[in-house]
Amino acid sequence: MIDKFIDYLRYERNRSELTVESYGRSLRDFETYFKNRDSQLSWESVDSDIIRDWMESMMDKGDMASTVNRCLSAVRSFYRFALSRGLVKHDPSHIVKGPKKQKMLPQYVRENEMDRLLDIPEMWGDAYKDIRARTIIILIYETGLRRSELTGLNDADVDFVSRQLKVTGKRNKQRVIPFGEEMAAELQHYIVARNAQFENRMEDALFLSDKGRRVTPSQVYVTVRKYLSKVTTMKKRSPHVLRHSFATAMLNNGAGIESVRKLLGHESVATTEIYTHTTFEQLKKVYKNAHPRA
Repeated sequence: MIDKFIDYLRYERNRSELTVESYGRSLRDFETYFKNRDSQLSWESVDSDIIRDWMESMMDKGDMASTVNRCLSAVRSFYRFALSRGLVKHDPSHIVKGPKKQKMLPQYVRENEMDRLLDIPEMWGDAYKDIRARTIIILIYETGLRRSELTGLNDADVDFVSRQLKVTGKRNKQRVIPFGEEMAAELQHYIVARNAQFENRMEDALFLSDKGRRVTPSQVYVTVRKYLSKVTTMKKRSPHVLRHSFATAMLNNGAGIESVRKLLGHESVATTEIYTHTTFEQLKKVYKNAHPRA
């Protein structure tokens, strides 16, 4: 029956050879599975539990949910075809649900890696561009700012008395983010260096490029990637990874999810909940490494 279905895909549906081969491979894999379970089983006698067991076996082998769902799709298509041609009398696959696709967990830089970057003086120079780079990285890591929010900051948005930033986020919504004593010192040090570099500056922007213009998002990206490369081998080394690192560090150290939501400027707490999965994954690793019977 598989060969008839393959011919149907190839000659009647004109599906690509890649699709035909993929469907054929999935169907033969399933057939081998149920024949190994019971040599008397056939496509007609297979039930939905057998299909679910087959899917579970794939998951146990480490196949991703997307792979399992593609295989299930092949079986469903086969049964629709077989039913329409009278080759089987029932379709056990139509009541089987595929596994939910796994959400990609946000990548983040570990706290000890950030400590190494920020606490070792040799990582940094004394030039204006080095001071600016350090301040940008610390600011994102300590406040969770988006890249566009950081480049949009003006001097007037920094309140050193109350130690807070006025940030304009998505859809021009504003929020206030507090910062600590260390961040205040870093910002003041940067502003002194900037004003010495540009005595007659033309911009109100907090962060200025080497040419005295407001820094661009791409310049911030290049800066963050360069310095994160010194402490991590992750493929992603972007400002957004620093934003993830801020959220993860906050939750790992006892912050409530609603507080983190407000600081990040998320509309819904559901968006922030992805970070709780990240911290739980870290917890599982700690458990596995620490418990003698894990």
